[in-house]
Amino acid sequence: MSKTALKKFVSDAPKAELEAQLVDLYVRFPVVKEYYDFIFNPKEDKLIQDAKIKISNEYFPVRRKRARGRRSIAQKFIKHYLKLGVESHLLADLMLYNLEIAQSFSSEKNVADTFYKSMLNSFDQAIIYISQENLLQDFNKRIAIIYTSVETQRWPNLEDFSRVLDKIDV
Repeated sequence: MSKTALKKFVSDAPKAELEAQLVDLYVRFPVVKEYYDFIFNPKEDKLIQDAKIKISNEYFPVRRKRARGRRSIAQKFIKHYLKLGVESHLLADLMLYNLEIAQSFSSEKNVADTFYKSMLNSFDQAIIYISQENLLQDFNKRIAIIYTSVETQRWPNLEDFSRVLDKIDV
């Protein structure tokens, strides 16, 4: 069904039928339920806090012995929150938190080269998002600390991190 056909259907359908369909969608599809729950009662701080706990658990597990250290977990939250329209300041905070917790992990454990590459991708994404949303002033210090930590830990892709920073001149 095209967008035009949907608009025509919605304009022609009786209100009661539309209400019934909307409630049906809400009940059937968890994504729709989550969307409406977010729209009517955002609780963005709670969403971000839950995401931080799950990301932290990826690197420093509470219930299992071995850390997984998957960047994909944080990326799923970030992508999902972008779609939902979570406040940009909170989302930028989550992006930087992901990098900070990963750096804590890498300072304690031996990590593979793919880890450094994926963290570079996360850093690049965070820098682009923060600069697009005009949040550089708010996050300047945290970005500088992340970069200093990359230097201190002697990450093999330090030059690439430097190039990313050159985009914004922190």
